[in-house]
Amino acid sequence: MMRRGIVLLAVASAVLPLGIAADPEFDILIAGARIVDGSGNPWFRADLGIKDGVIREVGYLATGRTANRRIDAESLVAAPGFIDMMGATSLPLLLDPVSAQSKLRQGITTMMAGEGGSEAPQNERTLKLELLPPNVRWSTFAEYVKLLEQKGIGLNVVHNVGAAQVRRLVIGEEDRPPRGSELASMMEHVGRAAMEGAAGLSTALIYPPGTYASKQELVALARATAAYGGFYSTHMRNESAGVLDAIREAMAIGAEAGVPVHIYHLKAAGEENWPLMAKAIGLIAEARMKGQDVTADIYPYIRNGLGLGSFIHPARYAKGATALRAQLDDPKIRAEIRREIETRADWENWYRHVGRNWDNVLVAQTPRKEDKRFEGKSVAEIAKLRGTDDWTTFFDLVRQGDPSVNPKSMNEEQKHLALKAEFVSFCTDAPPTNPATATGAHPRAFGSFPRILAKYVREERVITLEAAIRKMTSLPANRLQLYDRGRIAPGMAADVVLFDPERVRDTATFEKPLSYPEGLPYVIVNGKLAVDQSKDSGERAGRVLRGKARL
Repeated sequence: MMRRGIVLLAVASAVLPLGIAADPEFDILIAGARIVDGSGNPWFRADLGIKDGVIREVGYLATGRTANRRIDAESLVAAPGFIDMMGATSLPLLLDPVSAQSKLRQGITTMMAGEGGSEAPQNERTLKLELLPPNVRWSTFAEYVKLLEQKGIGLNVVHNVGAAQVRRLVIGEEDRPPRGSELASMMEHVGRAAMEGAAGLSTALIYPPGTYASKQELVALARATAAYGGFYSTHMRNESAGVLDAIREAMAIGAEAGVPVHIYHLKAAGEENWPLMAKAIGLIAEARMKGQDVTADIYPYIRNGLGLGSFIHPARYAKGATALRAQLDDPKIRAEIRREIETRADWENWYRHVGRNWDNVLVAQTPRKEDKRFEGKSVAEIAKLRGTDDWTTFFDLVRQGDPSVNPKSMNEEQKHLALKAEFVSFCTDAPPTNPATATGAHPRAFGSFPRILAKYVREERVITLEAAIRKMTSLPANRLQLYDRGRIAPGMAADVVLFDPERVRDTATFEKPLSYPEGLPYVIVNGKLAVDQSKDSGERAGRVLRGKARL
């Protein structure tokens, strides 16, 4: 076979005019990899030929075929690029292109952006001008996407339009239903976003003002995206004692609006609620058996991440976060809020979820420079450093700007259940992050996908490598209607990750979260090497992806 390849190459060269060299057949040739193709099938050994952003051939290609770059991959697994089903926001890609490396170094080549908020639509009230360079402004998704494409981004992005985003645009932060033509205006914003490429509607129903939206309001907004092939993604109204009712509400919204449903970072938070995870998975499985299209994702950590201010009842935010923080200087207000937190159970009470123990609440990132020494420590530890009690420290931290925290609210058993559910994919639930400029993060921002491959596949053997890759690739690609991605096969987009199955691992911890993983030396985005020998290649080959039903 080697002789035949040499003969073919010689013949091809002989027919060319003198002085003209043949263009290489491939831009990149990956030789001898163990291919896990994303379908769930067992791995096989083959070569990959990539040309013009597309996988051109899969087979025996290493002899007699030419390429601009050859990667010998006998010790590596080749898989489709991973898809992050909750990447928070694409704004860091616009402001700091290096931030894409926190995704890319994990093997992530596509992320979904948008939860309650979204990058568009915007107006002068909602656009956070202090975060933006001069003259960087937009209002619609079309304008925002143009900015991203002009800047150049490191990975692919799929955008949702946030229900809370359009609520802020039309109503503001108030706790009230839409009046008069306000709902129609909100629906118009959602429809325009869908026309301009937004994949669907997304919600975050535990955070104001998203929590103020009724089911009927969300059905109306979801219908506005249905005509464009959109779907409904949700951080549900409850992820603890009321998780089953929250799933039922999400599925009812999808059914009434006529759209598929995707549940972000499925969990049963709070030790007393951990047994509900099996029931939650069963509830979704039953709906799927009856013909409703419902999926979910998880991240592989038992600590979640949110703002410390989320420990306060949402009703307190009826006039906005700034107004609430201004009230926290009043000892009477603090006493009232503490009493609510300690006694009320009619909301997503994170204090209950952590066992009423401030030792279980790690502070990940503080907004004030003078408080950076507190990062990586619990609220109880910070109280000791400050010489105050736990509750005074809690209120002071929220008053100073609401730091990001990581409450210990889950257990490993529920992660195992979700890993084995065929409809569950994965996410980071974190934005692109540059470790050189960030001061804190949840380790999931840097380690989620390698952690699954190391902890749950190689070490604990909870699921097989092929099952894990399917959940990282073809499963989320189908949800996002990206039918040309998520699989390794001729004609598919060339998003490919190469990793060492024996060495891949996360290195980010809660104490030192800003740390890239190991064992993923090559990541290819749209046929370009984005990570080359574990380093940033400088390529910005990502695209803003639009589903097949959208413009």
